[in-house]
Amino acid sequence: MKDKKKRVRAKPARSINSWLMRAFTLFTLLMLGSLWLLETVFLQPIYKWTKISQIQATAASISSHLFSDDLDSRLESAVAEQQLCAMVIDSSGRVISSADTLPGCSIHRMNSLGLFMLYAYASESGGSYLLEVGSREWEGNYPRDNPFSSRVIPVIFGKESIINVTICSDASGYERILLLNSVVSPVDTTVQTIRYLLIAVTVVMLLVGMLMALFLARRIAHPIVEINHSSKALVRGEYAPYPGSACREIGELNETLVQVSHDLQQVEQLRRDLLANISHDLRTPLTLISGYAEVMRDLPGENTPENVQIIIDEANHLTELVNDLLDLSKLQAGVVTIQREPFCLTELIQETLSRYNKMIESKGFRLTLQADEKAWVEADRTRISQVVYNLINNAIHYTGKTLDVQLRQTVADGQVRIDVIDSGEGIPADKLALVWDRYYKLDKVHKRSAVGTGLGLSIVRSVLELHHAEYGVESEVGKGSDFWFRLPVIPTPLEGDTGRTP
Repeated sequence: MKDKKKRVRAKPARSINSWLMRAFTLFTLLMLGSLWLLETVFLQPIYKWTKISQIQATAASISSHLFSDDLDSRLESAVAEQQLCAMVIDSSGRVISSADTLPGCSIHRMNSLGLFMLYAYASESGGSYLLEVGSREWEGNYPRDNPFSSRVIPVIFGKESIINVTICSDASGYERILLLNSVVSPVDTTVQTIRYLLIAVTVVMLLVGMLMALFLARRIAHPIVEINHSSKALVRGEYAPYPGSACREIGELNETLVQVSHDLQQVEQLRRDLLANISHDLRTPLTLISGYAEVMRDLPGENTPENVQIIIDEANHLTELVNDLLDLSKLQAGVVTIQREPFCLTELIQETLSRYNKMIESKGFRLTLQADEKAWVEADRTRISQVVYNLINNAIHYTGKTLDVQLRQTVADGQVRIDVIDSGEGIPADKLALVWDRYYKLDKVHKRSAVGTGLGLSIVRSVLELHHAEYGVESEVGKGSDFWFRLPVIPTPLEGDTGRTP
């Protein structure tokens, strides 16, 4: 038996509302968990470390004045600020100065043995010693390992305290000992108070987190959901913009989709026009060729050179259209490579204009070239010739009743600019960017071109983009159009050099 493969259905992705709620809930729980961890685990060690740091800082401050005349006032000021007891004795145990702010202070109730033992441990420790009195560790080590019994170091009514001993000596070697005693207040009551506060904060933060998630879901997620629903209509070239206000990025997304919808509508219209226009331009020469051939076959005396020439012209036009379609497809597919070579662009334009001599004579066109000097470029000669030819054809097709087409060459800043100017009706400003599209027409009725195939400007754009050349169109309604492009100039070759690469 064949094993049946089970189809595993992918789990549906969660909505953005669900993600926001989960994210804010997780963030709130992490924050609250951190607070609870600090309160239950680290509060007592942090508090004790703070008290030890304070008593050590106070000892360092007072130690520098143990032999000064204002020792009493400094001692009183320090212990009043820090809520501790202080006593200064000499090596023989005689009290030199004392300040007491704690009831039942350990160092003031200590006997001479205790003072001596503290002095001995401070001497062995390099002049400073710290003792935690009344802690669980201190009580657990007593009496076997702890040299300080409660009779030697009195406990302050069962409270945990810290004793800091510092030994200082003057220039003559006379020593004075500073003893500081600070109580580590029980934090159980504080912990319980903080715990109640944390419970309240937990409830408040959960509520605030949910409200924030709902607010952001309405502010961010809702517009995205609406835009997502509207964007599904883009396949039909339709898009209903989101009417509400949102953050900048969502507004930009909305504007982008509006532009995409507009562009898709234009692309769809251009696609339809392209199919219709190509069908028209292919059908017309085929119809003429077939019609004239049948007339020449069936009617005596119609086999004239004029009819044969019409068939030849239509066949050539059909060949030209097919060649342009193939060239444009290759250019846009990126399979065409350019073969750069140095040549005189001015002479190339003059050679191209010479092809129109017959048209100039028969139809009255006036094609002029204005060039102050010869300009040399390094480019694909064949492709640039195609650009010039197509631009001239386009100008001839759209020029006005004056039948004037002017070509102007200017050299500046290391570049040569070629302008092809007609005297036609001009192009509206909002249509300038569309004239480079295939078969784009300003009028809605497609007319068969007297010159060219209607694909010339698309070929021009593709060739110039392959050369990384600047190009554009300037036009004003009623005053004609100016199609231009720029190429970098190169130095004029030496005399006798044709400019062709071997």
